[in-house]
Amino acid sequence: MTVGLTSSLFLTVLVITALAVVALALWLWPRAAKKGPLQWLGRLGLIAATQIVILGVILVGVNKSMGFYSSWTDLFGASTGKQVLTAGTASTRPVALTVKGVINAGLPGGKAHSGEVQKVTFHGPSSGVTADGFVYLPPQYFQKAHQSDRFPVVVALSGQPNGALPRTVAADIVSNKIKPTIYVMVRPTVVPGRGVDCTNVPSGPQGLAFFNQDLPLAVADQYRASGALGSWGTLGDATGGYCALKLPLTNPTRYGAGASLSADFTPRTGGTGDLYAGNTEVKNENDLTWRLAHMPAPPVSLLVPGGGSSTQFQQSAKAPSHVDAQNGTGYPAAIRWLDQKLALTAAQQG
Repeated sequence: MTVGLTSSLFLTVLVITALAVVALALWLWPRAAKKGPLQWLGRLGLIAATQIVILGVILVGVNKSMGFYSSWTDLFGASTGKQVLTAGTASTRPVALTVKGVINAGLPGGKAHSGEVQKVTFHGPSSGVTADGFVYLPPQYFQKAHQSDRFPVVVALSGQPNGALPRTVAADIVSNKIKPTIYVMVRPTVVPGRGVDCTNVPSGPQGLAFFNQDLPLAVADQYRASGALGSWGTLGDATGGYCALKLPLTNPTRYGAGASLSADFTPRTGGTGDLYAGNTEVKNENDLTWRLAHMPAPPVSLLVPGGGSSTQFQQSAKAPSHVDAQNGTGYPAAIRWLDQKLALTAAQQG
């Protein structure tokens, strides 16, 4: 059995281990207090061991609370999902979303209490992309009193789209900190072995078409998702953070808000190949700071890290675009920011 990175069992084992190491260090310290090189090394080893286990407890505790990494594969960068690129067609066949089953995401009390996570596969006719993902449905989705309700949607662009995020969202919904929301979790890299960064590559992979056309239509066809203008949001870090800003800027009628936990405003070029086919115009359009400064401003709200290159990005924004600097840490703060912005959009619509 694999102990999860964010599980209470793992944190408990670390705490017990830390206490045992500290107790052992105290017991051995008098023996290591004598003069001599071996005793010096012994004392350094005891200090290092206690520091490492204490730091481990702190880091795992913070990660469990903030949700930076949801699993071991997310932490170490391994990939277990599947993305396949096939030729797109002009067929009128509806966009497909296949539900593969329900996964155990550690949500307590059953789906009517804390919701449910479904494993899905997207088949995108516009982009030619087939990609795996997960969909979190809030508890109200299964409650009779809300059987006719349609829910706002957040597309979470994560390297490992499961684990801590649905538990964080479910806990906030159950405690009435945020409103019931559907979370769609999918990797930002939808082409095997090539990070196209949600970009439509000339004569190549159509990553932006997948997120702006195929995925929203597939979700709307399968689930009771809101169709109101700007009622969807985006959330991401690293490459996903770039995409979380780009989708609202390029499709504001669908995505009214986007929260980025990173400061990427241009695609990451390492291992991606030429995303622009040598076209300066295409390159500029994929530079998000350039878009804010030179293209018509869409009516969207964006969240970025404070300082650094984010300052120029914020200064480039003009009404009706609005850019906030992060006032909290990690996914929990971004989730609540998104909830407020999507609620404001719903109030303006209603």
